[in-house]
Amino acid sequence: MSDPVELTSRLIRCRSVTPEDGGALDVLAGDLSAAGFDCTRVDRSGVANLYARWGAKGAARSFGFNGHTDVVPVGDLSAWTADPFGAEIRDGWMYGRGATDMKSGVAAFASAAIDFVTQTPPGGAVILAITGDEEGDAVDGTVALLDWMAREGEAMSVCLVGEPTCPNVMGEMMKIGRRGSMTAWFTAQGVQGHSAYPHRAKNPVPAIARLIDRLSSHVLDEGTEHFDASTLAATTIDVGNPATNVIPAMARATVNIRFNDTHSGASLTDWLRAEADRVASETGIAIDMTVKVSGEAFLTPPGPLSDLVAQAVQAETGETPVLSTTGGTSDARFVKDHCPVVEFGLVGQTMHQVDERVEVAQIETLKRVYGRILRDYFA
Repeated sequence: MSDPVELTSRLIRCRSVTPEDGGALDVLAGDLSAAGFDCTRVDRSGVANLYARWGAKGAARSFGFNGHTDVVPVGDLSAWTADPFGAEIRDGWMYGRGATDMKSGVAAFASAAIDFVTQTPPGGAVILAITGDEEGDAVDGTVALLDWMAREGEAMSVCLVGEPTCPNVMGEMMKIGRRGSMTAWFTAQGVQGHSAYPHRAKNPVPAIARLIDRLSSHVLDEGTEHFDASTLAATTIDVGNPATNVIPAMARATVNIRFNDTHSGASLTDWLRAEADRVASETGIAIDMTVKVSGEAFLTPPGPLSDLVAQAVQAETGETPVLSTTGGTSDARFVKDHCPVVEFGLVGQTMHQVDERVEVAQIETLKRVYGRILRDYFA
């Protein structure tokens, strides 16, 4: 039997702060290769990625898992009560960076897959697509794996992403979609001048303030059947002017939007541009805009895949998971273009925190959930 707790500890001891791999994928490849998986490194632009398949290439039925071994920085080391890369177990909890997000999830599905293919070889393929670039820009991680799969004729019929999905109780929530995310940066260009003679200057501050007020006051939508209402948050307004008697020449502002499936990155970009142009016309202040869309909103409609996962979760935890689309982004936003995808994992209360930790019993429970999913899928 593959031990997911022991594997989690070995992964935590790998210092895989994005974009460093720290040997984490070698640890996984060693265990998976010994169980008969065909392992291929799909590194791109210095990012380490691993593709592992048990079974025939091009199998009619294949179940995929997706996850990441990279972690966010430790932060203030002196604030930790345990070595962030020590995998110390204390009072039933394992401490370490990535303990929750998401080395334990990767260990759980890798262990479940190893036991499944060695004990009850399925009539199909089991695939693990694991990246070292989820916490960073995510352009050379799961995207690189999917690009390589398309070139090589590799495919997953369905996929489960092992991110932490439960707010408080193991089994209470799974994700069947995610909101889209985008950021817009605005620069209002005026003319600097003396504050005693404002008619000789063009003040960009009121223009940028008017724009941000309009954007923040606008109701994007009222939500949909599976999504909460879209939100826009003004995250900063910057002038950088230390003088009280100088009208600045420039003012900047940033907004972040989390949007549901009534919008797209393109439609929201058009709306932002129209509002900026409107304020520019009213004030005579030119406003430039730059936009980055991190991911589009998507939904895997409730059906066979979500039913499969929900039934396994209920059987192993006693909880019936809520089908949710809340939270931030994940690599499911890329996988959804390849195949149907859902997410289920641990309680995520301590992810990215000082003293990040995971309850050891949860790792073992998660392995059982993933193992049941595999058995039921190929039954």
